[in-house]
Order: sequence, then structure tokens, then C-alpha cells
Amino acid sequence: MSPTEMSLGLALPEIFLAIAGMILLMYGVFRGDESTNSVSWGAVAAFAIAALLIPSGAGGRAEAFGGMFVVDRFGAYMKLLVLLGSALTLIMSMDFNRREGIVRFEYPVLFVFATLGMLMMISAGDLIALYIGLELQSLSLYVVAAFRRDSIKSTEAGLKYFVLGALSSGMLLYGSSLVYGFSGATNFGVLAQALILPGETSLGVLFGLVFIAAALAFKVSAAPFHMWTPDVYEGAPTPVTAFFSVAPKIAAVALLVRVMIEPFGPLTDDWRQVIVAISIASMLLGAFAAINQNNIKRLMAYSSIGNVGYALIGLAAGDDNGVRGVIVYMAIYLFMNVATFAVILSMRRQGRMVEDIPDLAGLARTRPLLAAGLGTAMFSMAGIPPLAGFFGKLYVFLAAIQAELYTLAVIGVLSSVVAAFYYLRIVKIMYFDEPAEAFDRPTGRALGVILAAASAFLILFFLRPGLIIDPAEAAAASLFSG
Repeated sequence: MSPTEMSLGLALPEIFLAIAGMILLMYGVFRGDESTNSVSWGAVAAFAIAALLIPSGAGGRAEAFGGMFVVDRFGAYMKLLVLLGSALTLIMSMDFNRREGIVRFEYPVLFVFATLGMLMMISAGDLIALYIGLELQSLSLYVVAAFRRDSIKSTEAGLKYFVLGALSSGMLLYGSSLVYGFSGATNFGVLAQALILPGETSLGVLFGLVFIAAALAFKVSAAPFHMWTPDVYEGAPTPVTAFFSVAPKIAAVALLVRVMIEPFGPLTDDWRQVIVAISIASMLLGAFAAINQNNIKRLMAYSSIGNVGYALIGLAAGDDNGVRGVIVYMAIYLFMNVATFAVILSMRRQGRMVEDIPDLAGLARTRPLLAAGLGTAMFSMAGIPPLAGFFGKLYVFLAAIQAELYTLAVIGVLSSVVAAFYYLRIVKIMYFDEPAEAFDRPTGRALGVILAAASAFLILFFLRPGLIIDPAEAAAASLFSG
């Protein structure tokens, strides 16, 4: 088999998604907005097929296109999470878009191209490939954030995201140019070999690394680069907010882990202090800033900032146990967020969406199943055992302790206790406050099935944790064996 054929085979999921996206785009152009439903289900089918085409990485690390594209178990695991998140949030958005009058075929096509960019990011083996994947994702996300053109909030969300996203892209390019200028390489493998050589590391490379870390921290919405998150989460259409909170976040965390471990692994002692600072800032901001929030989408924005802080604890550890903790945390985070947003999308009263937390008052008496699903997600986010969220935090805290990052672990536990206040406050409002006016029925079959499945995962995770943890362990090991 020629190198070109081997490269095409390794990148088959991405190639398939690119072709599927173009076919769906042309179909939508010729059929118009009446094709939106079929284009949406076509996109979901494309995600499923792409998941089946992902190389398992069981044969070890493989490189394509001259080392610019990497296939390994870590990439395969994170790609599956991204594709699952994209598919679920796209399914969740169909009823919403129809009811809100924003049914347009471009919407699922943008999901496909954004997801394609995410898969390319996860498999990036070069700073140039990293940038191309990141921009393909970002350009699609800017558009879907402002997809509701008649809404000032949605337009503002898209504009803020675009301006700040352009700033972070500039930082990434500047950092990459510094790294290239002082090391003479952009390929991750060549960079790692250059940086492992004895002698003092160039100050220019360290400056470049700081700029790259800052740009990627923006993409994962970690403090102090979080400024876009609350406004974009609140202003974007609710299904888009659900999408932002799941797939792009998982992909960006995967990219951050790969960049820090692979090319800059020899500089772990230099970048660890930056990651620790970002992690602490994110956890504390997420814990305290969400306390006074009344809009549930803004609360979820600060919650996501805090959750990224917990995930970064594992990265700060800098070893395979830490990366395993990050992977497990993000897998569980996916189901917690999907369950939460399935309920938020069901918050409809007299034909219009409501987003305030007091609107959930007495939900346990008017819609007990919805309350049970949201309660499960809130308890899990708070880290209450034996729900899945407890195990997510357990593994990142254990990794920090094993790496002797005791202060970071203690701050993580304390911020988790503070954050539990606003999660449990929602449960208290649902179960103990006087009922508000009931939400509209029906919820929607797709939302009901997704909520039930995600809740079942969170509740029953402790029975078979190995289904998530064992592959995560193999995925983490593959990142260090290359």
C-alpha cells in the first residue's frame, strides 16, 4: 500500500464527513428549507457512519500526510465522544428549531463541518494542521451562535464569539510562529525531539508555548479567558448552547491535552504552573460566579468553566493517570450536560421558552420525570456518590494526589463543595417550592429518550465503570507510548 493510500485510509472518517457535508449542502440548496428534516437526519447518519470508520488505534500510533495527521487510541476515544455529542445535540435541536421558526437546512450542515474541524483538531500532529482544524470548527460555530437572525441576543452572541475568537486565533498563530522561529519545526514529533535535547530551553519557545496555551484556554473557556462564555451561552439558541457545551469543549480539551503532552511533554515542569493557575482560576470562578445566576443557561456557562477547571487538574498531573482522569471526566461530562439541556429545552410555557431558574419551581409535582432527570444531572455535577459525576472528580483528584499536587486537589475539593450549593438549589426549587405554572406538553419523544438514556448512564455507571475507564486507560497510555 502506497503512503498516499495509507494516509487516505487513516483519515477516512474525516474524508467521509467532508464529502457528506458537501452532499447535504447541495441537496439542501436544490430542495430548499423543506429538506431540513432529511438533511438533519442525514447529518446524524453521517456522524454514526464516521464513528464506525474511526480506526481503533489498537495497532499503536500511526501517522498520515507526513506526520500532520495522527491516529491513536486517544484520538479514537475522543472522536467517538465528539461524534456522539454532535449527534445528540443535533437531534435535540430539531423540534426546537421547528417551533421557533428557524428551520433552515444550513443548520445541520454547519454542525457537520464544525464536527469535521473537531476531528481534525483531535488528530492534529502539526501546529499547521491544528490551526486548520480549529478554524474550520470556529467559523462554523460563529455562524450557528448567531443563527437566530431576528434575535438581538443571538446576533450579539455570534459577534462577541467572532471577535474574541479572532483574537485567540491571532494568539495561537503568534505563539506557533515563535515556536517555529526558535525551534525550526512545527511537527509535534520533531518538536518533542528538539526540546528533549540537553541544554537550556529557548525563552522564545516558552513564550510561544504560553501564547498557544492561552489561545487553547480560550477555546475550552477556561478562566481568565472565559469572558465570551456566559454571554454566548445565554444569547445563542438553546440547542446551539447545548452543542457548545459538549462537542467543541471535548474536542478543545483533547487538543489541549495532545499539544501539552506530545510536542511540549519535555517542558512539563515549565507549563504545569500555567495549567495549575488556569485550573484554579476556572474552578473558583465557576464555583462563586454561578451562585447568583437566575438564568439557567448562564448558570450552565459558569458550570462549564468550573468543569473545565476540574478536567485541567488531570492535565496538570502530566502523566497517564492524569490524562485518564481527563478522558473519564469529559466522557461523564457529556452525559451530564446532555441530560441537563434536554430538560432546559423542555422549559416551554404557553408556547415560548423560559430560562429562569425560578420557573422550575415545583417541577417535581407538575412534571416528575423531568424533575427526576434534571435532579440526577445536578446531583451528578455536584459529585454526589454513587452517581457518575463523583467518579469523574475522583479520578482527576487521585491523579493530582499521585503527582503530589496536594494544594490543587484541596482547592478542587473545596470549590466542588461551593459549587454543590447552586446545583442543590435547583433540586430544592424543583422539589420543595410551590409549583409554578406547568410546562407545555408533550416534551418530545427524542428529548424524552435522550434524557432517560443519559440519566440511566449517570445512575448505573457505578455498576460497570470499566466500560468507560478501561478504554480511557488504554487511550491515555497511547498518548505516552508514541
